[in-house]
Amino acid sequence: MRLTDFWARLEEAFGPGYATSIASDQVLSQLGGRTIEQALGSGEQTHVVWRAVVAAYPDRVPTRLR
Repeated sequence: MRLTDFWARLEEAFGPGYATSIASDQVLSQLGGRTIEQALGSGEQTHVVWRAVVAAYPDRVPTRLR
């Protein structure tokens, strides 16, 4: 998954303003206690980070975006 696709999915699932907040403020145990931004910044693959988002927020991510 390209980084632009990742951000588009995150914004579609959470809305533009909230997606930014989720990415910078929410620590996910699925990412080893890192935020989305930290995980991506350290070179984690986007599909791995996206799976962590889906696992952390199963009710917020529509099925078609999984």
